[in-house]
Amino acid sequence: MTDLTVVIPVYNESGNIGALVTEINQALSGVAAYEILIVDDGSADGSAEEALNAGHHIRVLRHTKRTGKSRALVSGFQAAKGKWVATLDGDGQNNPSDLAQLWSRIEKSQPVLFAGVRKRRNDGVVKLLTSKSANFIRKRLLRDNCRDAGCGFKVLPANIAKGLPYFDNMHRFLPALSIRAGLPVIEVDVEDRPRLAGVSKYGFFDRAAVAFLDTVGVFWLIRRYSDPGVVNEMNSAES
Repeated sequence: MTDLTVVIPVYNESGNIGALVTEINQALSGVAAYEILIVDDGSADGSAEEALNAGHHIRVLRHTKRTGKSRALVSGFQAAKGKWVATLDGDGQNNPSDLAQLWSRIEKSQPVLFAGVRKRRNDGVVKLLTSKSANFIRKRLLRDNCRDAGCGFKVLPANIAKGLPYFDNMHRFLPALSIRAGLPVIEVDVEDRPRLAGVSKYGFFDRAAVAFLDTVGVFWLIRRYSDPGVVNEMNSAES
């Protein structure tokens, strides 16, 4: 039985993804029954092949065209075989050792979302400022009280992950969407490292310029959600 699926969305991360796969195998070996699920979102630089050649416990899904980080995550969620799903960014800035150290707590936990909070950011000034402004808008409107919703480090039950609503940029709202699904959120401090190679694939306009509209959309989803509680089937006496 697989306890944990590590889902990693990747777009042109050659030079990063192989080293990250090696680190995950080193960190989780003997710690958990796990699989590493790389979702290659239309890369053109051999990222998928680099991941496959980097170690064991690897599965790779490939999108034929780039569809975005959220779509890649959802593809991974739906294909995950583990009881728990962890998400890490493909640039290597999340440290797999944080996941290994947290695992003993995760496997004993009731269903919750563990949300990473970066202790020290290794982002450029523009990325940092846009992230802070987006967090401010989100917290004021959604009241999820999450300090770092944009952190790629998340761990949640697979059955909840598979049921989350999909829309572009939904990955930035996993705490609010998890609360909507009835999950408590527990924040954990994690390391944020410089990337080994390449540059960030996300700029100002695909981060901050749409933040307000996305937040309004999630606000609407939360307000319109109705929890069905436990659904039981009733059978007639003849059945």
